[in-house]
Amino acid sequence: MLSKILIKNYILIDELELDLAEGLNIITGETGAGKSILINAIDIAFGAKAGKEVIKGDAEKAVIELTLCNKKQDLSELFDENGIDNCGCEIVLSREITKTGSRSRVNGCLVNQEFMRHFRELFIDVHSQHQTYSFLQPKYHIILLDAYAKNTCGTMLENYRKEFGVYKDMQARLEELKNSADKTEEQIDFLKFQVNEIDEAQIKSANEDEELNNELAVLENVEKLKDLTGASYWAISGDDGAIIDALMQIKMNLSKASNMDSSLEEQEGKVIEAIEVLKDLSSNLREYSSSLDNDEERINSIQERLFLLDKLKRKYGGSLESVMAQGEKLRQELNGIEFSTQNIEELEREIIEKRSKLELLAGEISEERQNYAKVLSALIVEKLEKLELPKVKFEIHFERGELSANGFDKVEFLISTNISEGLKPLAKVASGGEISRVMLAIKTIFAQSDNIGTVIFDEIDTGISGKTSQAVADEVKALAEFMQIIMITHQAIIASKSDRHFYVKKTQDGKTSVDISILEGEAKLKAVAELAGGEVTDESLKFAQTLMG
Repeated sequence: MLSKILIKNYILIDELELDLAEGLNIITGETGAGKSILINAIDIAFGAKAGKEVIKGDAEKAVIELTLCNKKQDLSELFDENGIDNCGCEIVLSREITKTGSRSRVNGCLVNQEFMRHFRELFIDVHSQHQTYSFLQPKYHIILLDAYAKNTCGTMLENYRKEFGVYKDMQARLEELKNSADKTEEQIDFLKFQVNEIDEAQIKSANEDEELNNELAVLENVEKLKDLTGASYWAISGDDGAIIDALMQIKMNLSKASNMDSSLEEQEGKVIEAIEVLKDLSSNLREYSSSLDNDEERINSIQERLFLLDKLKRKYGGSLESVMAQGEKLRQELNGIEFSTQNIEELEREIIEKRSKLELLAGEISEERQNYAKVLSALIVEKLEKLELPKVKFEIHFERGELSANGFDKVEFLISTNISEGLKPLAKVASGGEISRVMLAIKTIFAQSDNIGTVIFDEIDTGISGKTSQAVADEVKALAEFMQIIMITHQAIIASKSDRHFYVKKTQDGKTSVDISILEGEAKLKAVAELAGGEVTDESLKFAQTLMG
């Protein structure tokens, strides 16, 4: 459950800190006062999209911090995998939004938004007006059913989807092969020519042209190199006046001097090291100079090779690496064509076998779904009867469609709220108030099986009044007995059931801001009275007192 919310510089809020209660937390306020700001802030903290426009005024950043009390979920493995400190049952989430981006943390450790969205699924369930629209769409109904049946269908669906992914890849490969098989003989001959042209070149490496150019530069400058390296050799260790002879004289002088002053021994050692280095250098230069030879035949061979490689580079991509990559691509394309007929027949057989397996798995999933659908329909009817729809009928309808990632089931929720009418699609039958109750029934059923700690209802009471409001209030209060509920409402009957009542007020004293306060005692009584009668009067106060007991 959420135990604390801290908000700074968010939309119209300068700074706000609220302690939430276990059970039912009610949020009320005048229309347009900003009641949804709190719900949106919670949503953003759990990873919803947020841009720089949520930053209040000229502030540098907006900060939303939630403190959770976790008594239901085992998070040790998840925290270990993501390097998050495990602080027991208390968890602190924070989202910092700046003008250039945002950062999320869990217990002070940075996490990405994908992690936060997964984390959200473990802790909260937000029902908004937008989600009501989603519930009306048939494509969402199979998702709801699978969520309810996840203990059985979850693993089955996971295995099925792996097989279905392989099946789709096989179909794509078959399409590829068929396209390749449609090429003309002329196209095939040209492919063979290109592959042979690259293969016959026998390119040694992607750097072969660079290595050959280096070798050619040496061969074309043999005489100059001989002169330069030979002259260097003679300067180091040739006739009188060579560098080594001069260093040997210096060594002898320092040797005598060090007998008189031992501090010069280090300098003598450095001269000895220099002599040894120069001897190695002299030997290397002599060997290099001796190895140089005018090889016109090799020069011609390299030039011919470079001409061939340059021709291939111009045709196939500008570099030997591109030539080699293009050769491999063309070879694979040619192999695919040459074996396409055989491959197509073999792949078509494999696809038929894979489809048969998928049909079998989809049938097993469908059977399980239909079993769960009966249970879920009965539970929804039971809940709706308690919510003042005594003649309601609800059924989950199945049709067989094409194989997809969900199997072959097409699922749609059907409802009848009047005894004289037959079952029809949910979107075509239910009024706003009825939709709200269907959603509440579904949320209640799912919440009780999901181990979710907090359920948020954003105006679930739209379109209801009287006895229906009482029924919804009783259902929400019952749900709040074993989980935390945060609910925006306009109904006095529902607000009267709160364990904690938050009142949202917008002020415009020079600047627009939103304040949220906790109401207790007489203040809470007046807020319920205002909801009941539109204003606080003796009559509305008495009614509010009756509601609150």
